This record gives sequence, C-alpha cells and structure tokens, in this order.
Amino acid sequence: MTASIIGRAIGTNYIGVYLVNPRDCARDKHKTVDDRPYGGGPGMVMSAEPILIAVDKIQKEIIKLGGTKTLIVLTSPGGQVLTNTWAQEVVDTEYTDVVILCGRYEGIDSRVEEILGAQAISIGDYVLTGGELPALVMIDVITRRIPGVLPKAESLEEARVSSHEMYTRPAVLEWKGEEYPVPEVLQNGNHAEIEKWKLGE
Repeated sequence: MTASIIGRAIGTNYIGVYLVNPRDCARDKHKTVDDRPYGGGPGMVMSAEPILIAVDKIQKEIIKLGGTKTLIVLTSPGGQVLTNTWAQEVVDTEYTDVVILCGRYEGIDSRVEEILGAQAISIGDYVLTGGELPALVMIDVITRRIPGVLPKAESLEEARVSSHEMYTRPAVLEWKGEEYPVPEVLQNGNHAEIEKWKLGE
C-alpha cells in the first residue's frame, strides 16, 4: 500500500486510507462480531450491529474532515462485478469518500446492505477468505483514475488504443536456440498499420 502509485497518491494527499476494526465497535466483553446464521448452515455470519456502529463513527469523522458525499461498498462474491467503467463512475460522481466493508466468514448480515444502501461489488467469480484483497483491488482501480495521480492521463492503459501483446528490445530475442522476433508491423514505422494491428484489424 505504501509503494508505487498508491504510495505516491497517499504521500501527495490525493487519497487517505484508514482502517477500522469492527471488533472495536462490539458491545460485549468478548468483542464478538459474528454469529450463527438463521436457517442453519455451516460457518458464521458477521453481525450487523458492530459494522453499523463502525460506519456511524466513520461517517461522523468524514463530516468533521469536510467530506460531503460518501459511497459505501460491500465486498461480496455475489455483487456487481468490478469494472473500469464502475471505477470511473465513482471518480466522476465526485464522491469525497469511499467506505469499503470487508466481508469475512460466510458474509455480512444482509441488513447492513439494506440499511446503509451499500453497493455490493465482486472482483470475480470466486470466493476469498475475506474482503481485504478485493478492497485493495478497488482502491487501486479507483485511485489511478483520480486526476493528477498518474503523471499523464494517457497512462491509463485501457484509455489507449493498445493490443494485449507487448514487445520491447531486442527486435529478435534469442532464447535456448530459438529466435522470437517482434512483429514486423511494429518495426516498419507505418503508424496507420500499427494502429490497425493494435485494434486487431
């Protein structure tokens, strides 16, 4: 988190990243944040109350710091799939703050999503141990779209005309007796042909 683009974004105050442990908001002496699910089944579900208390505290702090528009996101394998388009909409909508609720165990009590009007977001069709990795992915995808974070706007790879095939020097790579050349079209200097190649034409 402190390295590369994200680290620079934090260091230059384009973003701030703060962690809140829902255990600190649990009311009982054991700091319990999970319970057995209604309807039975294996595993435990994160309880609503500690998360709601945590979000209340976060929102009060956001207001103190001058935040005006907060998006609440809930990591969930059953949520809307994270895309570049969604991340750009988050930036374009001018949210001052994004609160990401990281699920654990079998998930979070569904009433949290209902009460907070949270958006459930998934980073793919698979299940992880917790929502921390999806949260990091979201932070990265959103941050690099904030104007000024990247040195040049054209550094956004998906905003360029670009093939998924990439080459650099040498023009012919020799490896274990075999030669692997860069496609001729990329070496001939014909920019129109290069653009067609990048588009797969």
